Amino acid sequence: MAAVLSDPALHAFTGGAPLTAQELRARYERLVAGPPGWRNWVVWSREEECLAGYVQATVEGRTAEIAWVIGTPWQGRGLATEAAKALVCWLVGQGMGPIVAHIHPGHAASAAVATAAGLRSTGRWHDGEIRWER
Repeated sequence: MAAVLSDPALHAFTGGAPLTAQELRARYERLVAGPPGWRNWVVWSREEECLAGYVQATVEGRTAEIAWVIGTPWQGRGLATEAAKALVCWLVGQGMGPIVAHIHPGHAASAAVATAAGLRSTGRWHDGEIRWER
């Protein structure tokens, strides 16, 4: 995943910088050991037979906050939409609701993914991003 997430352009809307393989491993180890409400799945490109990104959900009570990241070389192929829709479907099947995402107002691609996954903009702001809900 460190190679998939290594492009600094992936941080254009969220800030920060790519983590090294060691930093990413340490982060994943902390998250896995942490609260039971964190869920994370990698996205696999069937076409290229490789990792291409991830989707995640942070669950608190019956509310799930979701996010997705697709590595730069795999963007524009519908992987984020397919993965986000599958994630929302799984969460709904688990009885979750509301399902929330926070999206930078200039990130049209993420807004399109959220829309396809059944989320709608609330018009409410949170830390410089717009809250979307299903």
